[in-house]
Amino acid sequence: MKNMTQKIIGSTVLALVLLGAAAQASEESKSLPAQNKQTQVVSLSTKSVAADSLNALHWRNIGPDVGSRVSAVAGHPTKPAVFYSGNAYSGVWKTTDGGQYWENISDGFFTSGSIGAIAVSQSKPDVIYVGTGEGNMRNDVSWGDGVYKSVDAGKTWENIGLKDTRHIPRIVVHPTNPDIVYVAAFGHAFGPNEERGVFRSLNGGKTWKKILYKSDKAGPIELVMDPSNPSILYAAIYQFDRKFWTVKSGGPDSGIWKSTDGGDTWKDISKNPGLPDSVLGRIGIAVSPANPSQVWALLEAEEGRGLYGSKNGGATWEMLSDNPSIQNRPFYFSRIVAGAEPDTLWVNNIRLSKSTDGGRKFTVVGAPHDDCQDVWIDANNPERMILGHDGGAGVSFNGGKSWSSMYNQPTTAFYRVDVDDQFPYRLYGNAQDLVGFSVPSAGKTYNGISYHDTEIVNTSESGYAIVKPGDPDVVYSSAALSMAGGGAFQRFDAGIGVWCEFQRSKISI
Repeated sequence: MKNMTQKIIGSTVLALVLLGAAAQASEESKSLPAQNKQTQVVSLSTKSVAADSLNALHWRNIGPDVGSRVSAVAGHPTKPAVFYSGNAYSGVWKTTDGGQYWENISDGFFTSGSIGAIAVSQSKPDVIYVGTGEGNMRNDVSWGDGVYKSVDAGKTWENIGLKDTRHIPRIVVHPTNPDIVYVAAFGHAFGPNEERGVFRSLNGGKTWKKILYKSDKAGPIELVMDPSNPSILYAAIYQFDRKFWTVKSGGPDSGIWKSTDGGDTWKDISKNPGLPDSVLGRIGIAVSPANPSQVWALLEAEEGRGLYGSKNGGATWEMLSDNPSIQNRPFYFSRIVAGAEPDTLWVNNIRLSKSTDGGRKFTVVGAPHDDCQDVWIDANNPERMILGHDGGAGVSFNGGKSWSSMYNQPTTAFYRVDVDDQFPYRLYGNAQDLVGFSVPSAGKTYNGISYHDTEIVNTSESGYAIVKPGDPDVVYSSAALSMAGGGAFQRFDAGIGVWCEFQRSKISI
C-alpha cells in the first residue's frame, strides 16, 4: 500500500501545505496597504516551508479501497481462510478470513513494492518466500530487488539475495524440506544481464547456486515441480527484450527444459516430437497432480502457437487447442495451472478459463475483474482457490462460482492526481485497469471516508483527470487507448451526474 498511497496521499499533503500557506498569507496581508496585499500573498505561496512545520502532518489512506493488479497468489496448506496476495506495486498482503479483510505485511521490511512470486512451504507454512519484480512482462513493468523470506508467517522479513535479478516470476519450495528452494529469476527486462536463470538454495537462502542458464538475453518465466516427485522440474526459458517504444518477444534462446535429479542437470526438450519447429516466445507449463505424467505447455510461437499436451512427461506432445481466447497477448498472459482433478487445467488470460477434458475445450469462469494474472488451487480441496487479477485478489471456496470482493483492498494504482479548490477539497485521478475517481479529503460523517463518498468521473484508465478551475463540478479527462474511454476526450458534469461530452474525433470545450 505504501507505494501507491504515496501517489495520491502525497497530493493530499501538498494540498494541506498550500492551504496552510494561503491562510497564513491571508492573516499577514490584513495589516498591509491594499495595493501590496496581492503581491505579498503570491510571495508567501511560493516560499519554502520549514521542515518542522510538516511534523503535524501524517500519511493517511483516503481511498478508494479498490484493488489493483495482483501478480502472485498463494494459500496456506492447512488453514483454509489464510491466503497471500502479491501486488504489482504495493507489496505482500495477507487475509486470515478468506478475503474479507486484507493487511499489508511487507511494509517496513521490503524496499520494493513490486511482487512476482509467493511460495508457502507445505511442510512448514510459517516459512514463506517472496520474489520481487513483476513476473508478467508487459508494456510497463516494475522491477524488484531479489528474494525475501519470512519464518514467522509474514510478521518479519529478510532479504536473502539475488538482488540484481529484478524480475522473479516463480518460486518453488521442496514439499518436505523448507530449506530447499528454487527461484526462477528472469533477469532484466530492459537489457541483458548475467544474474538470471534458475537458482537453487539448500540452506534456506543463505547461499545460492545457478543451476540453469541459457544466455544473458533470456531467463526462466515459469518453473514447475512434479507434485509426486520433487526431483523432477520443468522450466520455461523466455527470450524477451523490452524497450521504451516496443516489445520483442521470443527468440532462439526460448525453450522448455527438464531435470530429473533436482536441478543438477537439465535437458532441452523443446524439439521433442509434436512441438512446433519454430521460434518460441513465452511458455506456460503445468503438471497434473492427479497424473504427473500429464504435462501441458502453452506456447507463443511464430508458427504453431497454442496449447500442447504430453502424457509421458514431455517425451512426446500433441496440439490440444489453438483457441485464441487463451492466447491473447501471449507475452503477458501465459500462466497455466493444473487442477487437482484429472484432466483439469486453468488458463489465465483476459478471462479465466477452465478445461475438464485435458485442454481441448475451455469454458470461461466468471471473475471479479478482467486480466487474470495467477491462480492458486488447493491440491487437497480444489474448491478452495485464490485468483490474482487486475482488480486485486479474489478468494473462492466453491471452485470459482463466487469470489470475495475487490472493494476492500486499498491498492488502487493512480497515474496522476489533480486537486480542486473547494473545501473540503477533493482529489482526482485515473486508475490502472479501473476508471477515473474523485476522492474526498474528508468524510461526511464521523465514520470517516467510505467508498460511498467516492465518485466516478470518467471511464478512462490512464491519462489525465483535470478539474475546471473555479468549477469543481466539471472534470475533463483523456485516456491513452484503454478501458471504455480509450483514446477519448470526456467531460463530466457532477451537477447533472452524467458524461455530457464524449468525442473521439473532435475536441470541443
